[in-house]
Amino acid sequence: MLQKVEGRRRRHQRVRKHVRGSAEKPRLCVFRSSRHIYAQLIDDARGHTLASASTMEAESRGGGHTADIDAARGVGRRLGERAKQAGITTAVFDRGGFRYHGRVAAVADGAREAGLAF
Repeated sequence: MLQKVEGRRRRHQRVRKHVRGSAEKPRLCVFRSSRHIYAQLIDDARGHTLASASTMEAESRGGGHTADIDAARGVGRRLGERAKQAGITTAVFDRGGFRYHGRVAAVADGAREAGLAF
């Protein structure tokens, strides 16, 4: 298990060499656990989180599964709506060392549906 976590950390560091967020174009960072998915819009210049969404929120946990693609798409939609309220229209996507597949891709699709551009 430790090798798996270490490998993801290394992949994430490789991605982060090239992906930086700013106030105008923040970094959309995704973390996926076995039960939940978390997404944040981060301004790396100041080190601030501008908006966030996850399946841990009460509106996500209302009876459905929290570890499926539909829940991940909902997280992306909520994050996109919150970004719109904060005046953010574009972002750079940080897959967090995970493959761009399944739940990670669903978060991106949900954010695009809400109007966030990558």
